[in-house]
Amino acid sequence: MTTGPLPQAIEPTTGAPALLTATDIRTVFHTSRGPVRAVDGVSLSLSEGETLGIVGESGSGKSVLGRTLMGLITDGPGTTVSGTVLLGGRDVHALSPALRRSLWGTEVAMVFQDPMTSLNPVKKVGAHLSESVRLHQGLNRAKARERTVDLLRQVGIPEPSRRARQYPHELSGGMRQRVVIAMALACEPRLLIADEPTTALDVTVQKQILDLLQSLARDLRMATVLISHDLATVAGRTDRVAVMYSGSLVEYAPSASVFDRPRHPYSSALIASVPRLDLPPHTLLPTIEGRPPNLLNPPPGCRFSPRCGTATDRCTTESPQLAGYAGERDSGGGLVACHHPLGAAEETAV
Repeated sequence: MTTGPLPQAIEPTTGAPALLTATDIRTVFHTSRGPVRAVDGVSLSLSEGETLGIVGESGSGKSVLGRTLMGLITDGPGTTVSGTVLLGGRDVHALSPALRRSLWGTEVAMVFQDPMTSLNPVKKVGAHLSESVRLHQGLNRAKARERTVDLLRQVGIPEPSRRARQYPHELSGGMRQRVVIAMALACEPRLLIADEPTTALDVTVQKQILDLLQSLARDLRMATVLISHDLATVAGRTDRVAVMYSGSLVEYAPSASVFDRPRHPYSSALIASVPRLDLPPHTLLPTIEGRPPNLLNPPPGCRFSPRCGTATDRCTTESPQLAGYAGERDSGGGLVACHHPLGAAEETAV
């Protein structure tokens, strides 16, 4: 396990002390067919007010990483978790279950993909919120009711007093997601992990939800981890982007660097596959050939090599490690795990 300091490119971008520091995180699920390394050696750091985007295909380990950072996945029957997650200087996985639960809501909160999995269908909206503030903030019933209405108003729900008396099924999908966001922010956590917060919402509502999260994070000086398979979701909304593939980070750099000049072939392929308005109608988009590797039996060397058009013999035998790069357009530098990073030849020539 990595015990030294994180590389400079992984340090927070704001210059403030790190709020979250994860070092060599590994999450393994033991199945009847063998171990599945869902997260395999991930390190990252985040400071107050900073936003990190985690992107990648479905099955790349993004959601498992988010739950591991929060302490929802720990050592137990069928699961092995190693590495260190420091939140505000405390090792999340070294805490007792009771102390770990005390962090949820007050220090760290999560917005899940499907709001209906977070809401009890037989419990009114207001009860979900008042329960949290009464438990963590010690408010009486009347004060909790006032706080509930304020929270619903804060996340842009019209007629908050009436909505608080309704059940989840009486609200639209967008409103239910706003309720879940209100629940997550009820105790003003220092870190918010948003796991695919706009899944199954139409484009207009998606933008409203993302704008809401961005403004709340700015107003509350809250660190945010935004997990998505959609690059457009994190573009322009994050300070850094971590690109995950097969449980590992393949690129970790300032957002502008990743979108303007990606260094890993996988990052470049993801960006190229996004539809563009300036292209003629019916333009065929580039696709990534093949399928993501089977985590029960991943390929040797670079796990992206079977799908990479620039792979060499070295790529199929030797696993690349995250290494720093710096260039004129890469403010703050970045990290890439590739034997032949894009643009390296050009910089060497210069």
